[in-house]
Amino acid sequence: MTNNDIFRRIRYTFDLKDNTIVDIFALAEVPVTQPQVTAWLKKDDDDAFVTMKNKELAAFLNGFISFKRGKREGPQPAPEAQLNNNMVFQKLRIALNMKADDILEVFALVGLPLSHHELSAFFRKPSHKNYRECKDQMLRNFLLGVQRQLRPNQDV
Repeated sequence: MTNNDIFRRIRYTFDLKDNTIVDIFALAEVPVTQPQVTAWLKKDDDDAFVTMKNKELAAFLNGFISFKRGKREGPQPAPEAQLNNNMVFQKLRIALNMKADDILEVFALVGLPLSHHELSAFFRKPSHKNYRECKDQMLRNFLLGVQRQLRPNQDV
């Protein structure tokens, strides 16, 4: 999945307006404009489409955590320059304040049963022997499950 795909799916799932997205970036102390947001949301074949960089998606996700859970005291975490699906999954889990059982419920909504062990492997450090890379399909299913949970009658 591209950063733009992830961004679009989160925006749709949580019904975020462009001005709300600008506010979310502001929570991460990263200024963006509405035209930037609009360009990131365009379809890939549109001339006005702009590819979202890892640092920009990381800043959005950091701001999304603050948006959903409240801004924490002190300096905000710096957006990561390198981002992978495991990190995106972890940031979404934190933002949504989900425990393992909540996540397993989300995967069950899309017909993808997982065990606690399989799930915990995604949140381990890459150096851990039981670490498992989160593939695009797994992240896509998680986002779809959250969407079905929040917008049950509006499947895309």
